[in-house]
Amino acid sequence: MINSQGLRFCCRFVAVSVALLSSNNLLAQKTLKSAYRDFFPVGVAVAPRNLTGPEAELIIAQFSSLTPENAMKMGPIHPEPDRYAWQDPDAIIAFAQNNGMKVRGHTLCWHNQTPRWFFTDSTGRQVSREVLLGRLKRHISEVVGRYKGKIYAWDVVNEAVPDTGISIYRRSKFYEIIGEDYIEKAFEYAHAADPDAKLFYNDYNTENTAKREKIYQLVKKLKDKGVPVDGVGLQGHWSIYEPTAQELEKSISQFASLGVAVQITELDISVHPKEHVRRAKKPADTGELTAEMIAKQAAQYKMLFDVFRKYKGVVTGVTFWNVSDKSSWLDNFPVPGRKDYPLLFDENYKPKKAFEGVVNF
Repeated sequence: MINSQGLRFCCRFVAVSVALLSSNNLLAQKTLKSAYRDFFPVGVAVAPRNLTGPEAELIIAQFSSLTPENAMKMGPIHPEPDRYAWQDPDAIIAFAQNNGMKVRGHTLCWHNQTPRWFFTDSTGRQVSREVLLGRLKRHISEVVGRYKGKIYAWDVVNEAVPDTGISIYRRSKFYEIIGEDYIEKAFEYAHAADPDAKLFYNDYNTENTAKREKIYQLVKKLKDKGVPVDGVGLQGHWSIYEPTAQELEKSISQFASLGVAVQITELDISVHPKEHVRRAKKPADTGELTAEMIAKQAAQYKMLFDVFRKYKGVVTGVTFWNVSDKSSWLDNFPVPGRKDYPLLFDENYKPKKAFEGVVNF
């Protein structure tokens, strides 16, 4: 028989044992940043609203790098000629510094989300090449200069290559007014403002053979001219149907052959097919999350990270585009009213099946 003193001892022993077991289980749980500590920073795109509450806790626990989703794009950060909106990017930088995280800047020159005033004078007429170059230089110098030493990498020029046609240059306002050298000028301005920052050209559909070749030719021309391009960003807005491992490896190896780093800059894996896949395979697309979608997404994420690890030293960063399935830019896009579930954490911030295949290797 156990007397009252012995019973109390046994209860204390069991309680301590359970607490230790729970603690050990927590310690044993891998996180993205711990699993990839020896490979590359794992980042996430954020807005100031993500920096408090449970989302902030998840970010701190799982990620080692931040990217401002919108706060540093030209329109949000520089809405008027003589006004910069520093509050939101400053908050993101401060959060990163307080939690020992790196920051990727996004983006210095992009044809979208550029304010109209950038291209016009006070009468509404289109400005000259010289005026636009001056505005571009001032913008990049001010933004990069403010965060010098705080941002380790920048997406300098974003999506300058068209999806169709034979030209390697998208006919944006920057291209029409300045010419193709606006791209090299942007890199030169960024490098002058922070010589230690890594500078990236960033684009989507890099697994598409025709577009990949055009991006390759663009970056090669820049490198041949001595323009300070350090890397190519593959946005990674993919789906459970694409890309294949072979397509991804081809992109990584082809850009790496230019002597530049590769980063996956905007990763999410939609559970819905892109239009060309939908036409070819005709998968059901009801908007509901099915067991088949969950399994396919887990397999796709595992494959992607298997490839990323294979190219250790070449792939120098992976950034997810949004924190969790609670809110993704893919919700309602391109189909209004349709929910997407493209990330590793569900609507309650819990790890999904896909998470396990990414951290356990």
